[in-house]
Amino acid sequence: MEKKRFKIAALGCRTNQYEAQAFRDQLLTLGYEEAQEGQQADICIVNTCTVTKSADERSRHQIRSLNREHPDSKIFVTGCMTEKQSPALLNIGGVAGVVKNKDKENLLKFAFPEQEIPEFKIERFEAHTRAFVKVQDGCNSFCSYCIIPYVRGRSRSRRLQSILDEVQGLVKNGFYEIVLTGINIGDYDGAPSEGEKPVRLSTLTKAVSAIDGVRRLRISSIDPDEVDDELIEVIKNSTNCVPSMHVVLQSGSNTVLKRMRRKYTVQQFFDTVDRLKSAIPSFTFTTDIIVGFPGETPEEFQETLDVMDRVSFLKVHMFPYSKREGTLAARMPNHLDSVTVQSRKQTLLEKAEKLSFLERQPYVGQILEVLVESHNFGHTENFLPVQIEGPLLEKNQFVKVQIVENQKEALTGVVVSS
Repeated sequence: MEKKRFKIAALGCRTNQYEAQAFRDQLLTLGYEEAQEGQQADICIVNTCTVTKSADERSRHQIRSLNREHPDSKIFVTGCMTEKQSPALLNIGGVAGVVKNKDKENLLKFAFPEQEIPEFKIERFEAHTRAFVKVQDGCNSFCSYCIIPYVRGRSRSRRLQSILDEVQGLVKNGFYEIVLTGINIGDYDGAPSEGEKPVRLSTLTKAVSAIDGVRRLRISSIDPDEVDDELIEVIKNSTNCVPSMHVVLQSGSNTVLKRMRRKYTVQQFFDTVDRLKSAIPSFTFTTDIIVGFPGETPEEFQETLDVMDRVSFLKVHMFPYSKREGTLAARMPNHLDSVTVQSRKQTLLEKAEKLSFLERQPYVGQILEVLVESHNFGHTENFLPVQIEGPLLEKNQFVKVQIVENQKEALTGVVVSS
């Protein structure tokens, strides 16, 4: 009897990617196999994103594409877009059901009510060498531009032991690099029962770091005010916590940060960067920046460029401001015109590229350890991108690379040992 097949699409953040993998592992356990090119799927799952209007459009496009490619499939839609747009999603051809975020982990129970469904967790991370582990969901911050608290709900955390068990399973399946992720990971508290003390992010990080076989441990996107001294000490004293972090900026202007309802200042951002650099001089930083927030003046935009010069980010994820109905920012005056936003976007991206090149330059001539990801491309522990010259290498192995050149997108080098 031919196996039934599935297809899964995830848009947006790392948390969505984690959840897509959990669906994949559940279906594999149920005896399904992933549909390859040209094969028809019996069930499709789309984990949508709604952080911007373009994310909405990509989500709808993905659903329609799956319906065209798999006309006999039942398509189930979940993710952030479902919270506000369920009726419209149900009207798209091929959609058999819409499952909101709060019920996401029970999607397959909804799809297969007569079957016993495996636990919603991951055992592997297909097509990746680093495995994202979701430790927290939701957000309590209600930044003025962000729809996520309304579609993901309030912050809630996983139990510490559940996370440790999952990481141990990933290590057994050959994953050496673990990334702790969530919607607002700084809110992690271990889901304490009544009478229990909360579990801090530093405690979680130390416990995962102690698991045998974890070669690299990363903390994904975090706000600067949530990087406390205890977390820095854990990273500094660990043998596998990497000297690199995605610390969210959003704007280099305190006045814009205040309008955004962010809970830190530029000075606090600098303090976090300086403390991490002081602990580990090779520490590198990536960040998120929003361009064209309502009312952003040329002077406020310049302040963001000045912060970039001061910190010299290894990578900047740049987002043009996207108006989301239902948020405070959508009702603010002085929305910028698209020409101004696009001009500032281009200016910022050019500066980001230049600064990234300069940040990589001192490593030319050094020998660095790289985890091979795909097509001889990989990253060092402090997230320097490296293209490895020579014969094709197997993924998911660590190699020593002599860096010979700094090019536009990455360092290049040759293997000296593995």
